[in-house]
Amino acid sequence: MAYTAHRPHPNPPAEELRARIPGWGVDLDPADRPSTPMMRFDPEASGAHWELPDRQPEERPREHSIEHAGVTPVFGTAQPLHGVSGAIRRYSYERFSEARAAHWLLLIAADRVEFAESRLTALLQGHPDNPISETGIRAELKYGGIRSRTGRNARRVDTAHTWIDPFLVAAPWLGGAALALGANAVVRRSARRLRRR
Repeated sequence: MAYTAHRPHPNPPAEELRARIPGWGVDLDPADRPSTPMMRFDPEASGAHWELPDRQPEERPREHSIEHAGVTPVFGTAQPLHGVSGAIRRYSYERFSEARAAHWLLLIAADRVEFAESRLTALLQGHPDNPISETGIRAELKYGGIRSRTGRNARRVDTAHTWIDPFLVAAPWLGGAALALGANAVVRRSARRLRRR
């Protein structure tokens, strides 16, 4: 049956539903609802002794939506903002409402920048990523990854995007290598020009 603007038939009366469906309407009477005491403000019953709970001390400023006057009484401090990604996030929260696409696009950009920051930090600390083991290439070769994607036994759900996986995995590494080679070439040219002078 197609959806129509008007209701095709009225709802059956409550008595008929109660007779036909066991337990129907059991919470219609507020006296029978277990949640009803919580729906009333009764400080004596709940033990609440405040209008607003005590605020957690804010040792460093936390970001919050411009729609709100401040952060909630309790908030997380495990991942403080840092670096360029933190500056992007701070700007997003200070400048744009959560209803604006710019707010969310800046937060997505900050995630990408933080990824690059973490890779660069790992490289500078002497613990660079290992693309062979971390991308699963070794496991694919060791446990029959190609065989599981082809032939009669190919039941893997990732076969539809298998063709693009090497590009997605290799592109950041190739881009980083190209950037490093380009920077190296620029430094060498600059050094040659300085020597000629």
